[in-house]
Amino acid sequence: MKKFLTLLFMLFFCTSTPLFAESAPPAACTTSQSGCITVHIKGLKNPDGLIGVALYTTKNGFPDKPERAFATRIHKPGSTPNEATFDKIPYGTYAVSVLHDENGNGRMDKSFIGIPKEGFGVSNNPKIRRSPPSYNEALFTLNASQMELTVSMNYL
Repeated sequence: MKKFLTLLFMLFFCTSTPLFAESAPPAACTTSQSGCITVHIKGLKNPDGLIGVALYTTKNGFPDKPERAFATRIHKPGSTPNEATFDKIPYGTYAVSVLHDENGNGRMDKSFIGIPKEGFGVSNNPKIRRSPPSYNEALFTLNASQMELTVSMNYL
């Protein structure tokens, strides 16, 4: 778990990703074969630091390698609603990973025994066990022009 969380935060905040932007009007975010996914982030402990959101099309890299994600967003909590919007996403199956780097230092802070001190979550909000949630646990299908997901943050 320690290695997973370290890699997750290092990769999220050490890669070049587009800045988070406000949601576009529904007509602008869809085509005949694509839709718009809005990820609402619930349960942030505080408005500090950064939030990283990654959208994956395969289990390859999920949830800790955002450079392998189909799309990513990073924003500051409170600067906009705590949500990320992915526009013109082709219909298909996906999984989402969310990270909250509370102190903005670009990495997941942990206790001396490796327990995360900062928040994380994935789509479908599976129960957190001793290992990271699997792609199959977080999997969802986009098959409409608009989809909204809620990811609840976990703070251990």
